[in-house]
Amino acid sequence: MQVLILNGSPKGNYSITLQTSLYLEKRFLEHRFQVLHVGQQIKSIEKDFSIAADAIKNADLIVFSYPVYTFIAPSQLHRFIELLKKSGIDLSGKFATQITTSKHFYDVTAHQYIMENCQDLGLKYIKGLSADMDDLLTEGGQKTAKDFFHYVYWSIKHDVYETIRNNATPPKHRPVHSVMTNRQEKNGDVVIVTNCAKDDRQLNDMINRFRAVLTHKSRIIHIADYPFDGGCLGCFRCASTGKCIYKDGFDEFLRSNIQTADAIIYAFTIQDHSMGSVFKMYDDRQFCNGHRTVTMGKPTGYLISGNVASEANLQMIIEGRSEVGRNFLAGVASDETDPDTEIDRLAQRLDYAIKHQYIQPKNFYGVGGMKIFRDLIWLTRGMTKADHRFYKKHGFYDFPQKKFGTVLKMYLVGALMSSPKIQAKIGDKLNERMIAPYKKII
Repeated sequence: MQVLILNGSPKGNYSITLQTSLYLEKRFLEHRFQVLHVGQQIKSIEKDFSIAADAIKNADLIVFSYPVYTFIAPSQLHRFIELLKKSGIDLSGKFATQITTSKHFYDVTAHQYIMENCQDLGLKYIKGLSADMDDLLTEGGQKTAKDFFHYVYWSIKHDVYETIRNNATPPKHRPVHSVMTNRQEKNGDVVIVTNCAKDDRQLNDMINRFRAVLTHKSRIIHIADYPFDGGCLGCFRCASTGKCIYKDGFDEFLRSNIQTADAIIYAFTIQDHSMGSVFKMYDDRQFCNGHRTVTMGKPTGYLISGNVASEANLQMIIEGRSEVGRNFLAGVASDETDPDTEIDRLAQRLDYAIKHQYIQPKNFYGVGGMKIFRDLIWLTRGMTKADHRFYKKHGFYDFPQKKFGTVLKMYLVGALMSSPKIQAKIGDKLNERMIAPYKKII
């Protein structure tokens, strides 16, 4: 086979993810491998797509290789996918898969994003490999990589690939009606971050109605107008100081113009099953805050134009972001069914959350995500010093092995329950003891 590795990492040859593909190239000499550094060279690819186009046309198997950045792929790979779709190249019949490395923080949403875009392009998608960053350094990880490529080759040989399950109908944009601006005196500060184009009338109408019915002051930041020098490089230069290597001032702009607000609203039109490459660059560049949930407690919400109901993966990303960040999700207002009512309800819930400082307990998305970060920062605290100080200050190091009293109690309970005679004597007393503290509260 002619195997094309689309390296989406901005680090190019220094990508840890790429090393898995290079390892496979050495193990499977009967196949020809070619690497295209689409992440590192995205600026030149924007100017001339012909080299990438030729490589893609000649490939039998396309492998998307990238580190997971902020729930999905790096913004540079997002941009490449946009360019690939615009190129109009016929990819039907070709096979595609993906290889990622991460600490398994929402690798599922990243893989789903690539799969959905592969299917949009007519590619026959084969389930990818989600590896830990250190897996290739172990015998088990090397075996997993080899087994994965054997499976990919078998799938191609037998024409086996993932079924397309997206039966979504094209979105029907319901009209958004304007209302008179709320005349009462407005206080507070709600920032609306958007990549809305001037000719995107639908999204502009949604934003205007939201601002009119909101009882707080609001302002708009057009993130597409910000002079970014580029997407996150994953260089970790900000790990100790929180200062980005870029000199475009975005880290200070983020902290002084966005994160100071009482609440943050994101407004966008769905593009390629996501918020688009510009918003992804904005998300990735927030890594100047490392893994610190610096906006926890601030409510958030979304104004989305597009078929949200069919975008289950995007829904998971939106909820996951709020849960991990400890932000109350005031709602997602879309224009599919009744945008006027949805926008008004979003504004009402946001008003309540701001006034009452309302937050909810974390669900699985939040608890699971923060446990991954907790363990990661604890191990790398010598390098991620700013993160470590933040986690220590806020009591995020809640390791279960520190709860010696609970552990000893469970040993005692386990010993009692292992004896049928004692169990018979205890009867419901154990259950009564378990609920006794709750009865006291009640």
